[in-house]
Amino acid sequence: MTETMQTSALGASHLTSSRLAYGCWRVAGTWNPAEVTDASRAAGRRAIIAAYEAGYTLFDNADIYCGGEAERILGEVLKQVSGMRDRVVLTTKGGIRPRGDPRPDSPGRYDFSAAYLTAACEQSLRRLGVGTIDLYLLHRPDYLADPEEVARAFSQLKAAGKVRHFGVSNFRPTLLTALQVTCPMPLVAHQVEISLAKLDAFTDGTLDQCLIERITPMAWSPLAAGLIGGGATRLLPSQKTYRTDLFLPTLDAVAEARGVSRTVVALAWLLKHPAKIQPIIGTINPDRIREATKAAALDLTREEWYRLLVAARGEPVP
Repeated sequence: MTETMQTSALGASHLTSSRLAYGCWRVAGTWNPAEVTDASRAAGRRAIIAAYEAGYTLFDNADIYCGGEAERILGEVLKQVSGMRDRVVLTTKGGIRPRGDPRPDSPGRYDFSAAYLTAACEQSLRRLGVGTIDLYLLHRPDYLADPEEVARAFSQLKAAGKVRHFGVSNFRPTLLTALQVTCPMPLVAHQVEISLAKLDAFTDGTLDQCLIERITPMAWSPLAAGLIGGGATRLLPSQKTYRTDLFLPTLDAVAEARGVSRTVVALAWLLKHPAKIQPIIGTINPDRIREATKAAALDLTREEWYRLLVAARGEPVP
């Protein structure tokens, strides 16, 4: 039996999902497939089940998360938990080729060629143990991306019943437009880093475009890799410079006044935006997974929202 959470539509698709998503990038416990153990796999399965039981109905993954092991662990849970596959929106990403693929001297790179995207999607399907992916995202922009070739790959995958809907991740608004103009189907989601520590999406046109084109913005690292919640591990190089000291005192003050944790307020701050930002929760701690769900029921006032924005900017709004 699972808890319920507020839901919203995913872009212009027929899909609906919980306001918070669960991200599987940490479920293997490591980025190195050789370091995955029975214990780490079990911990990952427990985290996924905790999220499902807490009411999360969108599970986000990617083929590069621990070399595909994160997809395999999610696939194990889908087999283990009766009825889960039919109740969740299964999301994964492709388009990044790691260094050494296919030759030892091959550089790490992005690849949106039709042949590669089709093969990558089919491999994700096998690891997940399913026949169809609900939402397939291009992980990071390929500098050599040909929108017509991407559209052809998407059309083939959709016609074959392997993918229901498509989206992008970490795109410039202009590149998303170039792809959407060519694709015969609507792109329904754009996954990008958004948090109180990472405000670019509010000013670079990303959220404006999501509003205009009915695209759901999915916020990865909504707690700045744990810096906001106090459980930071495995920071990206760019995240090591984040100035959480600018806004944590204000965040704590709002949290105290509301009787919730700073994590809940930070997530509710994202949920307040009219584009219906969907934060992706990446912790594998079941208690934190459950705690985050309280954000879906917290409606911050405009004054609280702007107080936090001003603090995060480190200066008044212009």
